[in-house]
Amino acid sequence: MAARMTTPHYRNALRALLTPSEQRVFARLDTPQKIQNFLDRLPANYELDGDTAMSPRRMLRTRLGHCAEGALFAAAVLSFHGKRAWLMDIQALPSDQDHIVALFQERGLWGAISKTNHAVLRWRDPIYQSARELAMSFAHEYCLPGGKKSMLAYSRPFSLTRFAPERWVIAEDELHWLMDALDASPHVPVAPPSAMRKRRRSSRVELLAQEALEWPDPRKRKVKRKKRP
Repeated sequence: MAARMTTPHYRNALRALLTPSEQRVFARLDTPQKIQNFLDRLPANYELDGDTAMSPRRMLRTRLGHCAEGALFAAAVLSFHGKRAWLMDIQALPSDQDHIVALFQERGLWGAISKTNHAVLRWRDPIYQSARELAMSFAHEYCLPGGKKSMLAYSRPFSLTRFAPERWVIAEDELHWLMDALDASPHVPVAPPSAMRKRRRSSRVELLAQEALEWPDPRKRKVKRKKRP
């Protein structure tokens, strides 16, 4: 595992970058559960003006977030409180989208904070003995609209302490370079190819559950019917 401990020096450097209002928000979110609740209340970022990879500062300002932005924010808040935090990249088939979560540990067990707009791929309680065990909990529900299981691999826990906090916590530019670094980091396959080919498709009721959205897509607003005279 390539993760590094968040040292008091890193925590203090991160805190020094924040404005008083940002510090108040971070200070309130002093448990992983509170961070998750905050992200659940945050509208989904549909990237209407193009792909984004916003820093925690920009996410707070826009009050929008997608999975990568939520994971970065969660990792920043955990680091603010002197806790260890990692990202995990979950890679899927090219016809699907990857997912990113923030990992944390409590009493030696692993949990995950997840910003998603769907009923699946969400928060994971800290009950897992290893990062792999946690990653495998996503494998069954990760599928395409037709039911084909699409999760291929997951990254080893990726520590952000390898980067100075000013590079990612308060950056005004897009953090595509960071997403590229995460994508290029060591990944572990879900299972051997022979096992992957034999995965059962999701059932109809499972697919129906995935149609539920927490935040409706603004591009698909319903057109009101005109009443007959």
